[in-house]
Amino acid sequence: MTARQPSNSLNGHSSSTAILSIDLGRTSTKACVSRYPDDVVLIAANVAHLTVDQVRRGGFESRSTDALLDIWLEHQGRGYAIGQLAADFGANLGVGQSKVEDALVKVLACVGHFNLSGDLAVVLGLPYHSQEQFDREKEQLISLLRSPHVLAYRGEPKAVNIQQVWVMPEGYGSLIWCEAQDKDAHSPDLPNLSVAIVDIGHQTTDFLMVDRFRFARGASKSEPFAMNQFYDQVASQIQGADSQSLSLIEAVNRPQGQRFYRPRGATRPTDLDAILPSLRKSFARELSNRLIAWLPERVTDVIVSGGGGEFFWPDFQPLLEEAQLRIHLAQPSRKANALGQYLYGRAQLATVNPQLTKV
Repeated sequence: MTARQPSNSLNGHSSSTAILSIDLGRTSTKACVSRYPDDVVLIAANVAHLTVDQVRRGGFESRSTDALLDIWLEHQGRGYAIGQLAADFGANLGVGQSKVEDALVKVLACVGHFNLSGDLAVVLGLPYHSQEQFDREKEQLISLLRSPHVLAYRGEPKAVNIQQVWVMPEGYGSLIWCEAQDKDAHSPDLPNLSVAIVDIGHQTTDFLMVDRFRFARGASKSEPFAMNQFYDQVASQIQGADSQSLSLIEAVNRPQGQRFYRPRGATRPTDLDAILPSLRKSFARELSNRLIAWLPERVTDVIVSGGGGEFFWPDFQPLLEEAQLRIHLAQPSRKANALGQYLYGRAQLATVNPQLTKV
């Protein structure tokens, strides 16, 4: 998919600063350079550290190859494969690692994919385990990213100058995105409400408390209970299955009737429809119990986001409505964080360059 070119320049010939928003998901990196949901790209989160010679061997392939399946780059004398190509080299999703690890490589991969050059502003999110850890990892990210970078993306030289880096708690972008949507009579008045954001990702479920758009840092937290544990439960039911397999994850998220997964070495695929309903129902109940145990008393509305939010929505919604909560699913759920982060970056730059408010 070719991204729509936003008018604040991606071709390196404008003096404007482009905005790159990245949601560092543990299943996939979600990235965009505009506010259009169809332009958000999803790149599998696998990263393989290779030699320069190893990555250059892909240079014979046609440029018409699907770039999302063949992402490789060189940076500071090192080679990297990203996404499906990295998985082919044996790299896993990096479950358990800090999202600061390989963040620079993932950002540079997005720079190459979107053909960015010149001045750039980057907006990212991090889990909110504690204020101390968030502040420490935020400073690490800013130190890694904010500077000029020279790389070769799929053999093509690139140069970019990351001038601004903004980091927000994971899930907050979904609130910004929901507030930016066209309103009707049933839309929540988010700026005047006490809202909980539940972002169900692969590595963490982020519980954020926001009072009238004020982030309540003392009441917010990220828990290491998320889709990763669910995929572990699914894999435990299938001989030879790997819970970090991209093929397993893809199969779990397909529509009913199409959920077939064949582990390496197996002669026949497993129909996941025989496994998923009971596992999903019990997992949704556990997520709901954790949310209710955490939920501050003043919350009236809950925004559910993330790939896990969409996946568990049919089971999650009635459980929360039992608690007399108004519950809303961010749409599109997997992309909402990246889109909201982009809007945040645009608003920040608009304070310096008012013309960006017209983009």
